[in-house]
Amino acid sequence: MSIISRARTIHVVTHPEATHHVDRVVGGWHDSELTPAGHTAAAAIARALRARIPGAAPVFTSDLTRAAQTAAAIGHALGTTPTRDERLREISYGEAEGRPQRWLDDRFVPPPATGDRLRHDFGIPGAETRESCARRVYAAMDATLAAPGEHLVIVTHGFALTFVVAAWIGMPVDAAGRVAFPVTSGSITVLREDGFFHNRALVSLGDTTHLTP
Repeated sequence: MSIISRARTIHVVTHPEATHHVDRVVGGWHDSELTPAGHTAAAAIARALRARIPGAAPVFTSDLTRAAQTAAAIGHALGTTPTRDERLREISYGEAEGRPQRWLDDRFVPPPATGDRLRHDFGIPGAETRESCARRVYAAMDATLAAPGEHLVIVTHGFALTFVVAAWIGMPVDAAGRVAFPVTSGSITVLREDGFFHNRALVSLGDTTHLTP
């Protein structure tokens, strides 16, 4: 007797424009909100996902306000209540958060080309290392992927998305010191696992066509 297994698709959303973008201050764990343009973009994201996803689907989100507001719009469109998970937050910039971007730029120590990039100290008191951010996002992915369903939505942030994708493809944390999957705000990245071989693919990265008027 054969076992029928179905494909699974993960839709990873990065929140759209937030107040820290227009105020030119450092984001990280600074709890900024969506701007009016951001709310418009969140509605467009929700419509795009509604068109792609039949029925309801679980939505998991960073607990920071800008992500949670995005998830609320998506949840309303999909008929589900988002689950907040602080492990899906952006990387923390410690004392730089909420300060002018120039304050961070003047103090930031970039990682070396070689050596231990994963545990590199960026020179900002209280800031996370890449390793710290990666390990909590990986843990969030373990919990999130335990949810049932053929479709699942994750709402996170630009830097954190890299580790969502890295966790999905099974990259060991210790190998994640150099990886980057750059995307823009308000994007949708599609991850898919086929139902036969159970191979995991990065189908599309940082799509923003849904934001085009």
